[in-house]
Amino acid sequence: MIAILPVSESALSLARQIQLVLNDAIIYYNRSVPGCKQITSIRSFCNEHFADCEAIVFIGAMGICVRSIVPYIQNKYEDPAVVCVDTTGRFVIPVLSGHVGGANILTRQIAREIGGEPVITTQSDNLGLWSIDRWMQDYGWRCQANHYAMNKAISAFVALQPTTLLVEVQDAGIDELLRTKPSHVTVCRHIAEVDWQTTALLLVVSPFIHDEIERTTCQVIQFFPPVLHVGVGCRRDCRTEGVADYIVEQLHHAGLSIHAVSTLNTIELKRHEPLMAALAAEWSWTRMIVYETEDLSEVEVPNPSEKVHEVTGIWGVAESAALKSSHNGRLLLEKQKVTLEEGRQFTFAVAITRKSELSRGGHIEIVGAGPGDPELVSVRGKRFLQQADLILYAGSLVPVELTYYAKPGAVVRSSATMNLEEQFQCMKEFYDRGKLVVRLHTGDPCIYGAIQEQMAFFDKYKMDYHITPGISSFQAAAAALRSQFTIPERVQTIILTRGEGRTPMPEKEQLHKLAQSQSTMCIYLSASIVERVQEELLQAYPPETPVAACYKLTWKDEKIYRGQLKDLARLVRENNLTLTTLLVVGDAIDNRQGFSKLYDKGFSHMFRTKVSE
Repeated sequence: MIAILPVSESALSLARQIQLVLNDAIIYYNRSVPGCKQITSIRSFCNEHFADCEAIVFIGAMGICVRSIVPYIQNKYEDPAVVCVDTTGRFVIPVLSGHVGGANILTRQIAREIGGEPVITTQSDNLGLWSIDRWMQDYGWRCQANHYAMNKAISAFVALQPTTLLVEVQDAGIDELLRTKPSHVTVCRHIAEVDWQTTALLLVVSPFIHDEIERTTCQVIQFFPPVLHVGVGCRRDCRTEGVADYIVEQLHHAGLSIHAVSTLNTIELKRHEPLMAALAAEWSWTRMIVYETEDLSEVEVPNPSEKVHEVTGIWGVAESAALKSSHNGRLLLEKQKVTLEEGRQFTFAVAITRKSELSRGGHIEIVGAGPGDPELVSVRGKRFLQQADLILYAGSLVPVELTYYAKPGAVVRSSATMNLEEQFQCMKEFYDRGKLVVRLHTGDPCIYGAIQEQMAFFDKYKMDYHITPGISSFQAAAAALRSQFTIPERVQTIILTRGEGRTPMPEKEQLHKLAQSQSTMCIYLSASIVERVQEELLQAYPPETPVAACYKLTWKDEKIYRGQLKDLARLVRENNLTLTTLLVVGDAIDNRQGFSKLYDKGFSHMFRTKVSE
């Protein structure tokens, strides 16, 4: 629950403005006012609800705020985030749980909305350093460090003492840390890379346990990402005592931490076994997943059992369930068949999430360059360009300026003169050396990007790759033409297509058939056959239909020619427009009629309706 507590009537309008930002927030006021819940007093509210609140926003004097909450403060790990805003909205101040509890984040959020000044004194936030004690909340990792150890590590970190970050898996949280790495931090991917002589603070993100870490004298905080999956099978009515401890001990011997276990997995036949309930209770942070037989029947296991197959219909419960939850990852601990004593017979196996494992080879990122302007590449795409060891770009279509983001020492090559096999061999050479390759395509690579053939190669050789989308030229065209391509009650469809040239078009996608919808049509790769395009379009669109021939959208030499459909071919030919031309057809061009219901007086947003209630 987020509570907004205005201390006076003059603060009510500001409270309502803040409530629009915090959709789930409730305004509590000491009088009956529409849109507010009535309370006796702020002090009584804090007495009854302080511990129940996720956050409290006071609007009034700091003294009132402090005196109201002092009797109920416990510690920064349990207290709600408390923010105080003066009644003019000039200052927004985190009062309690600013860092760990999220009051600093809430402060900035409120300040942006009301135009106030955030007053934040937390050193790590002001220096732009990592919030180490928020990694559990922000990234879903577990940590066994106590508050004393965590505070000591934070003190060393914000004092800029030499810090090593050891990461042995990959996930979104680690990606963010690598993007925002402070200069006093060294990143290692393997325990052998750690310089124990110079490291004052070691931050570890790993499911693995290392003897070197246990022996070191430097400060260590280890975070356990939830990437392990335990599969369990057992005899009927298996006794439960000691089984959880045994499994934890075996994981430890294998260099794995129980704190990195995300799921506990079994088959439907074992759902109600006492052992499964006991393990789920012991490892309360895990999620129990129960699979039907058909879910596991296709999972290949390294240690199949005829007996298990006779009873369950699958070749192994523990291994197949663990592998299934890991999304076909890798078994770190194959099936362990255990008999502690008569009546305690069970099997277990451990797998790691496939996508979390550090790539043992390279990586290929197919990046959409956008329409041409280097500033229109996505933030993610720019980051890959800055990190790439090889940038292979479509030289005839992508402006060379986009490659200027390359880091010193990166190899930048144009693919304009390469055939498909040569392009693949160039990328594979870097990939096999464990390097990052960016294949840079114009616009959005999934729209006429010719990436399907490349991905077929990547799939064949089981190479790791991903696609970063880009802004397509049809979006750049809408912006350049200052036109909304969807007009209420007139046109609600945009068709992206091409004319029939060397590449045949499916019969049902012939231009004259698509044109019957009278949609906004964006026609790629067709300037060379513009007469045929115009002829087909005129079978459905009126001759006076607005058209635009857009050449090199967002490039330095961008040119846009407007006209009517009956003049389209002449526009293209007279101006010598070539391959990088997008043809746009439809009444949406330059249209200023027909408006959205969004701005009707009778239209209410869901959150505004909620406030009025």
